[in-house]
Amino acid sequence: MNANQLVSPWAFEPLTPMSFLNRTATVYPTKLAVVDGEMRFTYKELESRSQKAAGALSEIAKGAPIAVLAVNSHVLLESHFAVPWAGSALVALNTRLSANELAWIINHSESTVLLYTFEFTDLVAEIKELVPQLRIICAGGEKDEYEGLIARAEPHQARIEDERSLLSINYTSGTTGQPKGVMYHHRGAYLQSLSIVIHSQIDISDALLWTLPMFHCNGWCFPWAATAAAATHVCLRRVDADAAWHLMETETISLFCGAPTVLTMIANAKSAKKVKRTVRVLTGGSPPTPAIIRRMEQLGITVTHLYGLTETFGPIMLNDWNPEWNTESEERRAILTARQGVGNVIAVAPRVVDESGHDVPADASTIGEIALRGNDLMLGYLKDPEGTQRAIPDGWFRTGDLGVRHPDGYIELRDRAKDVIISGGENISSVEVEAVLAEHPRVVECAIVAGPDEFWGEIPVAFVTVSGDVDVSEAELIEWVRQHLAHYKAPRKVIFGPLPKTSTGKIQKFALRESARAIIAQGEL
Repeated sequence: MNANQLVSPWAFEPLTPMSFLNRTATVYPTKLAVVDGEMRFTYKELESRSQKAAGALSEIAKGAPIAVLAVNSHVLLESHFAVPWAGSALVALNTRLSANELAWIINHSESTVLLYTFEFTDLVAEIKELVPQLRIICAGGEKDEYEGLIARAEPHQARIEDERSLLSINYTSGTTGQPKGVMYHHRGAYLQSLSIVIHSQIDISDALLWTLPMFHCNGWCFPWAATAAAATHVCLRRVDADAAWHLMETETISLFCGAPTVLTMIANAKSAKKVKRTVRVLTGGSPPTPAIIRRMEQLGITVTHLYGLTETFGPIMLNDWNPEWNTESEERRAILTARQGVGNVIAVAPRVVDESGHDVPADASTIGEIALRGNDLMLGYLKDPEGTQRAIPDGWFRTGDLGVRHPDGYIELRDRAKDVIISGGENISSVEVEAVLAEHPRVVECAIVAGPDEFWGEIPVAFVTVSGDVDVSEAELIEWVRQHLAHYKAPRKVIFGPLPKTSTGKIQKFALRESARAIIAQGEL
């Protein structure tokens, strides 16, 4: 008898992170699940609300994807269970995007329903004009429809029959101006959640402060992971450092996540002080500087560095701490902590490969591209099989990030092959911004590169050549971009002049990055 003949229906159950809420609500029904301002829900209440929301949404969406535009709140947390239970794919929207960008995503994902929190009422009105057939549901505020739907609905919980079926669609602009719909599956989210539980060491005694945007890679799968661990979700509806410190004290916060920008805000807040108990923070998006790592340690906050992409359900690598490093100097420990690390417990070991797909030597100097595969990799890009094939040419996903492998096996990023600018943990496509800037009637050619910034990590810097007989200001070009894209994507500095090029006419972006760094170092930005 072979292994396939031994597989029986009673020995297999599709893996889905939805099961975590059912278990926790059964085992710990009265455990505090959610703190959102004055609202507090137990795990039994969270399960009931999510099931009733699923009942209402299933009747409205009828299986079509459901978009959610919400601050970090009980609404977005409930959506991570209610939408899949309604039989729909969750499309958690980036709250920093413009109405035009959000309308494109809604149309591309074929979402028929938009659930939003009242903070975005004006923005949703703009979206509605662009997508008139969209059914909108407001949560909170004067026009709260969401609570009424929950009160009237019958509980519903669609059974997940296929663990590789579509769970959510997360949009990332990647390295082109065209957003990509990254398709997550139940199996990947389930396993990634378990890896998060293991590596963050989260358990029932923890309170997680939601400083990480819950829309970003589905909050790195923490909506499901923290629920599996029966931890308490403490919602921070907007990133406010002093509010975060207040909640750390009043809600006994023991864990939070975010880009190095968030760490910088919290470390430099007026209310910052050494915590009474150890607080853990997971950071990713761009490498944290040794200085911010030391500052957090002085406050009693331990930092774990992660690496991942939207395509990998969030963190697929982490700097797994080796106790032998405890004897190293503070400066050396900070350098070791800043490395991207090794694959998480459920990942296939990541590789660093050359252009032929062969592994580079682990000598800490030979640069290659980081390549990934495994259970925590996307199904592919929605409606883009060609893009999926380009990204995964041989069964290994090419991240576009360049790095080296150290002799101890740990990977360290050295550069980004695709010119993505990571500002405050958010990806900015240089190609997307260039396309908008080039549409200005006075711009002849342009290039966008990353410039270093102590607060944001990186900021967009524009190099522009304009018509010789026309005067145009830096402020005018920045405002032009802001009229078409989210404000954070607009360049912070515009430098006029001819662009350096290769003999074949290709703009030398590496030279522009050096110029941007020099200008910023001289204090001209």
